[in-house]
Amino acid sequence: MTGVAIAFLILAIVVVWGGLIASALYLRSRPEPSSYPPGGTDDHRDDSAPIEHDT
Repeated sequence: MTGVAIAFLILAIVVVWGGLIASALYLRSRPEPSSYPPGGTDDHRDDSAPIEHDT
């Protein structure tokens, strides 16, 4: 392997693992809310099933 290939390999590893670590830290500091506004999660509609399309 050439020096350029090794440099790009290290750069790719840093970008991928750095993004993973950054996203994990972000989710740890800002978790999902414990309560949602009315109608946000389940608004108790009387739907029988999801829409089915003929394909």
